[in-house]
Amino acid sequence: MSASIWKPNATVALVVEHAGRYLLVEEHTDQGLRFNQPAGHLDPGESLLAACVREGYEETGYAIEPQALVGIYQWSPPAGGDLTYLRFAYAGRVDEAASVAPAGVTVERHDAADLPAGAARAHLDDGIVRAVWLDYDAVLACRERHRSPLVLQCIDDYRAGRRFPLDLVRHHD
Repeated sequence: MSASIWKPNATVALVVEHAGRYLLVEEHTDQGLRFNQPAGHLDPGESLLAACVREGYEETGYAIEPQALVGIYQWSPPAGGDLTYLRFAYAGRVDEAASVAPAGVTVERHDAADLPAGAARAHLDDGIVRAVWLDYDAVLACRERHRSPLVLQCIDDYRAGRRFPLDLVRHHD
């Protein structure tokens, strides 16, 4: 038996759409500034849904409520050696009642009057530059700056109507 067991990295991501625009974050990576969905790794003992809520808030300042599972994706970066990610992507919506920001703190927006209430906290996760709402054409136009091919794949699956019930994935303590 091998001394170590290879394990993929379990991550969550949120596809949040409002009025034809998608919530993305611009973040620092080893490859420079990249766009991604609000996303991240599970913390020890955390459920996938709890990780979605936490990561959404930490990266955007919005309280985001997961609505459905869009898909489960496996991806190995080309230069990542034996690195593999399992991404659980959820469709979510901004909980306007819970998305209250400190005075004077906002995210960069396009046509802000058409977007949900709420704004980003002053201190987003390390590496996050800003949260942005982009229409699909803008998402396509910046695809060379996506963190991974999963960014567009998750949005395309969402646009195709892929929705699975939240209880498809069970969490047991």
